[in-house]
Amino acid sequence: MLLSRFTFLVLLLVCCIVTYAQQPITGKTQDAANGRPIPGVTIRIPNSTRGTVSDADGKFSIVANSANTTLVFSFTGYKTKTVAITQSSSPLTVSMEEDFAKLDEVVVTGMATTVKRRNLANAVATISSRELTGVAPAQTFDAALSGKVPGALITANSGAPGGGISVKLRGITSIFGNSQPLFIVDGVFFNNSSIPAALNDVTGAATAGNPQNQDNPSSRIADLNPNDIENVEILKGASAAALYGAKAAAGVVIITTKKGKSGKTNISFNQETGFVKARHLMGVRAFTPETAADLAGSATSTDPDVIKARAWYKAKFQAAQAAGKIFDYEKEMYGETGLVLNSNISVSGGSDKTTFFASANRRKEDGIIKNTGYLNNSVRLNVDHKISDRVSLGVTTNYINSSADRGMTNNDNNGVTFGVALSSTPGWIDIHPNAQGEYPVDSFAASNPLQTRDRATNNETTNRFVGGGNLDAIFQQSKTSTTRLILRGGVDFFNFKTLALFPRDLQFEKNSQLGHSIQGMSNNLNTNFAGFLVNTFNPNSNLTLSSTLGATYETGYFENITTVATNIITDQSNVDQSANATTRQFRMKYRDNGIFLQEDLTLIDAITLSGGVRFDRSSNNGDYKKYYVFPKAAASWNISKMSFWHSDLIDNLKLRAAYGQSGNVPPYGSKFISLLPSNINSYPGILLDNLRGNPDIKPERQTELETGIDISILKGRISLEASYYNKKIYDLLLRHTLPASNGYVSEWKNSGDLRNRGIELGITAIPVNSPKVKWTTNINWWKNKAVLTKLVIPPFAIGAFGNSLGTFYLEEGQPATQIKGTVGGSLKSLGNAEPDFQTSWYNEVTFLKNFSFRFLLHWKKGGDNINLTQLLTDLGATSADYDNIINGKKAGAYRPNAGDASIYVQDASYIRIREIGLYYNIPLTNVKHIRGIRLGVSANNFFTWTKYIGYDPEVSNFGSNTMTTAQSRGSNGLSTGVDVMPYPASKRASFHFGIDF
Repeated sequence: MLLSRFTFLVLLLVCCIVTYAQQPITGKTQDAANGRPIPGVTIRIPNSTRGTVSDADGKFSIVANSANTTLVFSFTGYKTKTVAITQSSSPLTVSMEEDFAKLDEVVVTGMATTVKRRNLANAVATISSRELTGVAPAQTFDAALSGKVPGALITANSGAPGGGISVKLRGITSIFGNSQPLFIVDGVFFNNSSIPAALNDVTGAATAGNPQNQDNPSSRIADLNPNDIENVEILKGASAAALYGAKAAAGVVIITTKKGKSGKTNISFNQETGFVKARHLMGVRAFTPETAADLAGSATSTDPDVIKARAWYKAKFQAAQAAGKIFDYEKEMYGETGLVLNSNISVSGGSDKTTFFASANRRKEDGIIKNTGYLNNSVRLNVDHKISDRVSLGVTTNYINSSADRGMTNNDNNGVTFGVALSSTPGWIDIHPNAQGEYPVDSFAASNPLQTRDRATNNETTNRFVGGGNLDAIFQQSKTSTTRLILRGGVDFFNFKTLALFPRDLQFEKNSQLGHSIQGMSNNLNTNFAGFLVNTFNPNSNLTLSSTLGATYETGYFENITTVATNIITDQSNVDQSANATTRQFRMKYRDNGIFLQEDLTLIDAITLSGGVRFDRSSNNGDYKKYYVFPKAAASWNISKMSFWHSDLIDNLKLRAAYGQSGNVPPYGSKFISLLPSNINSYPGILLDNLRGNPDIKPERQTELETGIDISILKGRISLEASYYNKKIYDLLLRHTLPASNGYVSEWKNSGDLRNRGIELGITAIPVNSPKVKWTTNINWWKNKAVLTKLVIPPFAIGAFGNSLGTFYLEEGQPATQIKGTVGGSLKSLGNAEPDFQTSWYNEVTFLKNFSFRFLLHWKKGGDNINLTQLLTDLGATSADYDNIINGKKAGAYRPNAGDASIYVQDASYIRIREIGLYYNIPLTNVKHIRGIRLGVSANNFFTWTKYIGYDPEVSNFGSNTMTTAQSRGSNGLSTGVDVMPYPASKRASFHFGIDF
């Protein structure tokens, strides 16, 4: 009996202990300054997957495994707080202080490791969802980065719907290799290729001057919905991105999308309604009877044909003037007001075990040119599940369908694009259709631009699926050590279709090809898999050692088939409804894999040492079995954390230095000799390409040394981040010209060295922080200088249209982006496309409790463009200032330095308010089901100050690298700033409405 009672008491005690151990800990989180509840705070138990999130009232509940444990409270913008829990602790009231200097912000330092910004050894730019889309949402994700990334030159290649952005981080990193950063979305390598629509078959743009593709297609990163993004981290150089090996030469952009949080299900709906207009028009020439007659020839001519033509032109102008039919075709072409509609709904929530985030988005934007526009529909589902306290699984999925009608702009040698045709079309001839819809012939141009606009089609359609999974398992844990296994995989597939349709009744088709139907089909599949072992050794509060061993495996397959059909049956688009059809096919396949090791040591939360090495190989290398080694090392010393530091003014002082190496794989197929199809006496055959393959080709290698200092004072109210970097690129991939005697024209070789040096400065301050008004301001300033330090082949022109018009010119010891041209018969330096410096100024002011005013000012000083848009209007005698008198002659026919290339190499400096917005949160009382309502107005690129003569100083005819040229034929990364009749840039204004349930 006694034994039974004792057993009963023991069991009761055990049950009590178990019950207590499983008893939830409850409490609430609040702002230390004003006592307001903080929703969304993450509460977790260290060394476990157990955690929760505070609800809308700041309340939380979490179950601990023991009576005495530790909880870590973290939330973006607040200092992380650690609270020791005892039996008498619950309920808790946890007051959190704002982290003005963002010192507790967690930043990626490797593929599977992170560190707090206070201990970070690199300058890593971080952009939150609020900064990305919270002011004035841009048309595409890449456009939303403009002006926000110190060290970046981000250029909108044109204003065409659907984007088309060139991103260069810390200068030029390659001449012929990839010059765009690696984009990673939730661990998935995101393909950012630009795929041309084969418009060259109609425009002939690549038939003279420059053989590169000039279709200026959109960038595929534009497919990503900016509203889904939680934050963006940008690793700008090799010192930070070395563990990504041969894919990281141009930097790495790590994108994390939104995740669900446990607690009540939240529903948010946001609607943007606005308009777009041309930012600036160049204007047209105001003709008189005499100047109209001058288009036929000089008034002093005695040629009877010229005299007759002058009389006819004069009479034609006078008749048009009398009938009130003097037209401004530029305004008619580019003067449309486009409607913007952007609708987004998201649902998030979950339990302690499973959380989810789901969203659907529809973006529709009409262009400033009739029959152009952009439509993007996307859905996303992110799910995170805790299988146990030690194992968690995350899955992200995203489906995108987009369609872009981009019109016909940019350079061409056949006079068929809008701008080229308009450049020679005076406003006193009528090229409008008659009552039967028939368009007259434009006698001043090869095509009728209004007819081309109304009848031609240039469409890009994308269907894309991006999915990834992440498994995180703790398989060893003790008081001092935790070992995790992380498995990660992802797939990026898209089907991309292009349709370029030019009916046979178009003016430029009637007497030549009798219509074109150009249809392209591209399929792309990228996969990436990785596994990591991460051990964290923490014997005491003064020492933390993290060890990471990992392996990666990536594959890629791309196929493009383009069919060009001519002599099309009237009103037909099928390629089989034609008399002639040719098909071209391009296929690319690669496999990369790497192994890496990284060690991170933190001492007394003040000294951080990091070292790592990656072994990388690729099937694109000459020796695909060879591993190339990319090391990295970094150190930071937070002096303010040392015991001897005593300062009430300076609360954070950190010195840092980092070194790393990364690479750039050779262009696809550069080690092989391509086979070209040939028809010999009606028999099919193949010929060798004139570009000789190089079996010894190897990756470009980049080394970077970065040093810096970070300071914050007045409890983080003012902070400074200053960085200097010296980045060197060795074994540049260039094309050598070969002697004609060997039967080839050129060959790929590693033939030069390049150096980038730069400075990046950032100041963040909170000048006012009162209960009624809070003002946050951020100023960034950066500059870069790129120099070609070694060139083993003779200097050569690259990237534009020849010495007579100004061209990029590679020359040892000179800037890599220098522009040279003929002046007085000699080749001279005319300018530099690289800016002298850039600066941005971001401000946010909250006032009257619920109002928020924000704006971003961006200043680019220096950087020259080759302005051939003005050249074409001068040649066509339609420039707005053509009749202005310079040195006794008309400006359009005689500009300063007439006869040399310097005329059209022009300063492209500008000051632009990229974003400005005013928002109001409507206060709600006694409302059960609505958490918040927001109203706002915003504007993008609405105000620009520049002396540049053109539609926009931010332009490039060649755009970013394309899949089918950069990977096979060698498109280059220098051509930013070549201006040849682009789609004009637009400005945007919107009204915003948001509601949360």
